[in-house]
Amino acid sequence: MSIFYGMNTTASALTAQRLRMDVISSNMANMDTTRARQVNGEWEPYRRKSVTLTAQEGPFSKYLNVAMGTKAKSGVGNGVKVTQVKEDQETPFKLVFDPSHPDANAEGYVSMPNIDPLREMVDLMSATRSYEANITVLNANKAMLTKALEIGK
Repeated sequence: MSIFYGMNTTASALTAQRLRMDVISSNMANMDTTRARQVNGEWEPYRRKSVTLTAQEGPFSKYLNVAMGTKAKSGVGNGVKVTQVKEDQETPFKLVFDPSHPDANAEGYVSMPNIDPLREMVDLMSATRSYEANITVLNANKAMLTKALEIGK
């Protein structure tokens, strides 16, 4: 195990949370985008995106599983990784009545993105808090390594 093992684990979490914040920012920026991509010749509004994180299996979890006599992945180990950034296909688009809009249908309704600003803000606060917690862990790890170097003096 490397002396920088803890820092590498924390760095993976910082990277993952940063990507999560970027995706949330993209969702908020495209809240009014009615023409994101073409599907079967028709324009479709922007779809909400979300990030899926999973634990990376590390050397510690392998030793722990052997010691415990289990072969199942425990999720302990090498930090986290982003497995996918997926579009929300379940939540329907919001219909807004605006007959003057260029993308309005025959009845005057416009399909708007399936983004809830309240949900996005809650997700953003969660990602920000996780990022801050990982910064605290990184600083604590750095302080411990500094103290360990001072022992040798």
